[in-house]
Amino acid sequence: MPSTITKSALLLSMLLGLSQAQASSEPSPAALASRSGIPHPAVIAHRGASFDAPESTAAAYKLARDLGADYLELDLQRSKDGVLFALHDNDLQRTSDVASKFPERKDSPANAFTMAELKTLDAGSWFNSAYPDRARASYVGLKILTLDEIIDIAQGNSLHKPGLYIETKEPKQFPGIEHDLKKKLQDRGWLSPAGSKLAKSELAVGQGKGKVILQTFEKSSLELLQKEMPQVPKILLLWVAEGSIEPESKVSFAESGEHDKAAYYAKQHPKDKAEFQRWVDYAKTQGAIGTGPSAALTHGGDQSYSDLVQPWMNQYTHEQGLLVHVYTIDDAVDYQKVMDAGVDGIFTNRASELLKFYKRPAAASVTQVLQNNGY
Repeated sequence: MPSTITKSALLLSMLLGLSQAQASSEPSPAALASRSGIPHPAVIAHRGASFDAPESTAAAYKLARDLGADYLELDLQRSKDGVLFALHDNDLQRTSDVASKFPERKDSPANAFTMAELKTLDAGSWFNSAYPDRARASYVGLKILTLDEIIDIAQGNSLHKPGLYIETKEPKQFPGIEHDLKKKLQDRGWLSPAGSKLAKSELAVGQGKGKVILQTFEKSSLELLQKEMPQVPKILLLWVAEGSIEPESKVSFAESGEHDKAAYYAKQHPKDKAEFQRWVDYAKTQGAIGTGPSAALTHGGDQSYSDLVQPWMNQYTHEQGLLVHVYTIDDAVDYQKVMDAGVDGIFTNRASELLKFYKRPAAASVTQVLQNNGY
């Protein structure tokens, strides 16, 4: 007869074997991505190749496309006359000459302008002033783009057709934008079922059902996107702040005494482990295929936020059968750090550098690609 100790050891061994078998039966993150038609790891060109060209313009999106990025990322807004267009900020002051073109309306939200008015703005010159070392005369006069124009760019290279990674930006400002987006994508053939002739012939990297990914910080918008486009992959973006993941500290940036926002954000943590898990669980119950968490960057800067890609966080997200696409990383040291922590894709302004990191370097340099496109 085995001793009590031996029996216990046998039982423990059986339990360990069972848990390992269960763990191994869970699909890997790469398998999860493949199931949704999403490249793994994914190169997501944040507002295009926006380190090297003015964000959300034709120059930035054509550069990202021709370098070989998997996705062109954009923030979706709607003009006063109902046209869907790409712009990150609520207003136009940082990235256009609105103050000289419409001085009396310079503080107005972008959606207070018609598309014709938005098209009169110079959305490129600001970049030359902000980044003189990357300035190009050809950036002067670049235009704000409609969603239609970005779709044209995504489809415009016969060798590489990236997908679209679309954020509903401040969706409460644009009631019904989720339905408008569905209609536009449908009209352009971007909601065609995976495996259809159209998806295969016209949308190469748009890899079937993964050719569009929808993203939002807003729970209500995630629910509406799921209702309108249940088959399209969705990402819930994660952020520690009031209205998002509840922070441990209630002290605002203004009250904190910090002069550097990156230093402030680096100290922001979810209230507790359960609070982070609640948001991941919510994403799953609403049909999301993953989360888009922020990261703290090694060298700080204005893209450095709360560290929501700690290994335990990514592990928990993977255990729920969800992917992790982190924003916004531009340096090799941070590419390595977040990949080591277990992420499945990266939002980057420097698509060329991330492609090199993933051993998928572009055939041409940034300069060559810009020149090939007339910049």
